[in-house]
Amino acid sequence: MLGDSLSAEYGLKRGTGWVKLLEQKLAAEKIPADVVNASISGDTTSGGRARLAPLLATHKPTLLIVELGANDALRGLPLKESAANLQAIVEAARQAGARALLVGIQVPPNYGRKYTEEFAAIFTGVAQQTGSPLVPFLLKGVADDPDPVRWFQADRIHPKEEAQPRLLDNVWSVLGPLLRAPAGKVGKAGRASKA
Repeated sequence: MLGDSLSAEYGLKRGTGWVKLLEQKLAAEKIPADVVNASISGDTTSGGRARLAPLLATHKPTLLIVELGANDALRGLPLKESAANLQAIVEAARQAGARALLVGIQVPPNYGRKYTEEFAAIFTGVAQQTGSPLVPFLLKGVADDPDPVRWFQADRIHPKEEAQPRLLDNVWSVLGPLLRAPAGKVGKAGRASKA
């Protein structure tokens, strides 16, 4: 799991974030997998790209979940740079023998329609170019809830503990079928998981 604060349990009690819930779900589903959460609060696509090689060498994953990009938007980094970093992360994972699952994020409408649409298109574009599976929006059902305030911490950026099962459901809707796919049945996304 290569992510930022949305996956690093920022502001949450340890063990309550969606990545930890994923670990519990895998155990409940009797899917033998080890989960390594290499998420760092504040990380960007360039930061994830820079620290990926040693993570791949150390942990030798069969699947890399990539949840990065929100901090790129918050810092106003060039969209082309973010897309290039995500593509490089996916390619590095593939070269190391792992599939990549991209987890998309969206920015609030106050960023302006053009930027909002172009930012969301980064994830779709990289997924299409690399043949990678995509979770379109990690915060679906949370940020787009009619009353989103109830799901967020006081900073209105990081989801509360109560929102974490929804985040897991969003990821699992794509990840679950990937993990259950027979060897050779995952198409362009890469080889089937060892799990």
